[in-house]
Amino acid sequence: MNDREAIEAAFFAAGSAIDALTLARLLNKPKKQVITVVRGLIADYAGRESGIEILDLGERYVMQVKPAYADIVRPFAPKELSAPMLRTLSMIAYHQPLVQSDLIDQRGNSAYDHIRELKERGLVEAVPHGRTKLLRTTPLFADYFGLESNDPEVIKQKIVELSRQQSGQSGLNKWLGRRFVGVTPMYESLMGMCGIRDYRVINAYDPTEEELEDLADIYKLVISRGYRERVSKYYDGEIIEVGSTTFGDLIEAMKALENISDPEKVKESTELIEDLEERYVSKALVFSKKVKPATEMVARIVKDLRLGVSAEGVVIAPDYGLSAGGVNVSEGADILVPTHRSLDGTLTERVCSKYDAILTGLKNIQG
Repeated sequence: MNDREAIEAAFFAAGSAIDALTLARLLNKPKKQVITVVRGLIADYAGRESGIEILDLGERYVMQVKPAYADIVRPFAPKELSAPMLRTLSMIAYHQPLVQSDLIDQRGNSAYDHIRELKERGLVEAVPHGRTKLLRTTPLFADYFGLESNDPEVIKQKIVELSRQQSGQSGLNKWLGRRFVGVTPMYESLMGMCGIRDYRVINAYDPTEEELEDLADIYKLVISRGYRERVSKYYDGEIIEVGSTTFGDLIEAMKALENISDPEKVKESTELIEDLEERYVSKALVFSKKVKPATEMVARIVKDLRLGVSAEGVVIAPDYGLSAGGVNVSEGADILVPTHRSLDGTLTERVCSKYDAILTGLKNIQG
């Protein structure tokens, strides 16, 4: 029997990490000799065009799909841990050995089901502790998350390290299974502008029970500027606030997501927006009448169009009527600018509609 082929077959069949000693016993060969064979196999896989790789976890080895192909093959993979179950597992991993009754106090009775399945999967073990149990992770947990050791301190260090990366929570969330960017419906087109595919559209402002579960799968959440406090009641991950009043807002929104975006797609989208902005500025040059913005939002659009401003100018206001302070900002306006309440379409189309409303209004007034 060829040692190299036998080891490769063992890696394929195992579905989890195998240590060098186990391989040595399997082949009835010295451990040192087996390690040499494994290193050659690792180098062979690294040098070929393959979607599979073999990782060295410190004399423990695992064959796995390369990260670049993980999303493609996910539909064919065994059922993943749910987001709520991953949260339960993360608490056990960080605080282990963790008293089961303490975990139930924090996670609720649903954690009993989580513990049962985690035990069935071999990721957690429970040891009797008085009238309750002590929970801790198993070596299979280390294999599952690509760690070199199941030592509690090593695991805790890894969690702390990841929680410090990418604005605090997102690195940890990715490791624990939150794989999607969340986005409110109005900003779905922003995902296309950035070339982001792994996203979920979700109502983050007033989520249902089902939507709360969806939030648990998300490691970044894109919302409208000014809603952070409201959303943070339901979501503990990274929140990115963006605006969509002007073309400049759209460019800033893409910059806020640049670390997870497709650079080529962002470049293409940015050039398109900058070209649109130049065209609107050129159209606005023909108007000599000065304007009077009724709100800060309108003032930003007026500035973008480089229109002249005067206290006696044409009054331009948003169409939403009453402001948060109870003032009717739309009353008496010469030109009304449509806002998100009355607009549909992509973010770019919405911005164009606002600019068009002002230029059309000025054209009608100037004659």
